[in-house]
Amino acid sequence: MDPFKIDEPTVISFSGGRTSAYMLWRVLQSNNGLPDQAKAVFCNTGKEDEATLRFVHDCSVNWGIPITWLEYRVAEVPFEVVNFDTASRNGEPFSALIKKKNYLPNPVARFCTVDLKILTLERYIKSIGWAEYENMIGIRADEPRRVAKIRANPSDGRKGVSRFMPLAQVGVQKEDISQFWKSQDFDLGLPNIGGVTYHGNCDLCFLKGASQLMSLIAEKPERAVWWAAQEGTISNAHIKDGGLFRKDRPSYSQMLKYSEQQDDMFAMGDDESIACFCGD
Repeated sequence: MDPFKIDEPTVISFSGGRTSAYMLWRVLQSNNGLPDQAKAVFCNTGKEDEATLRFVHDCSVNWGIPITWLEYRVAEVPFEVVNFDTASRNGEPFSALIKKKNYLPNPVARFCTVDLKILTLERYIKSIGWAEYENMIGIRADEPRRVAKIRANPSDGRKGVSRFMPLAQVGVQKEDISQFWKSQDFDLGLPNIGGVTYHGNCDLCFLKGASQLMSLIAEKPERAVWWAAQEGTISNAHIKDGGLFRKDRPSYSQMLKYSEQQDDMFAMGDDESIACFCGD
């Protein structure tokens, strides 16, 4: 069986990265376009790089298909359908969520992924009348831990949802993704380093490694402004200093200061990035 062939209601989760875009392309090849019972959905947090937003738009235009753009809202209807022109670019959905929760997400409580992406997508799908659907996720065969986690819990505790990973099923790896995009007329305008897009997803996600964050801040210091502004804003009296995204390394304000002073980026220590289900 072709795992990209769609014959029932299916949501194609498009993170805005090369891997999930390739998955979407494979769907189009197997179905001679995007089937009526399929929806390609991109959830924007407001902290994606502009190149990511452009790439999602380019995929839609070049492949002649609709891609649904969603954003979280603190409202009676907790999501909004947007597009390339109206999408948030200054972290507005993310800021609104933090203000509502009155605490910051962290490596233990990753509610940003849950609320901004998973639940936002689920609420939209329910609003169009889909009670049960397949959820196609762009995870490759060379991501064994993520593959195992999803296979062990395909519903993720959500009634009527079944996640599956066609790329992993057919053995697609990051080298295959890189070769594909080299042959295309357009591409994601972010560096591809050994098949990995370090600039991808939220621009300075707290799950990225320390040296990776410092490099991204040094490259473009204004990236740190929004993240630094969120730290220190939590009003709960028991939260010291207004809250931090991580307590095991310097705050975003400190990292920005290190960058401005051109201090040794490794003086703060280094750590590896933590895998997140935001996407590729």
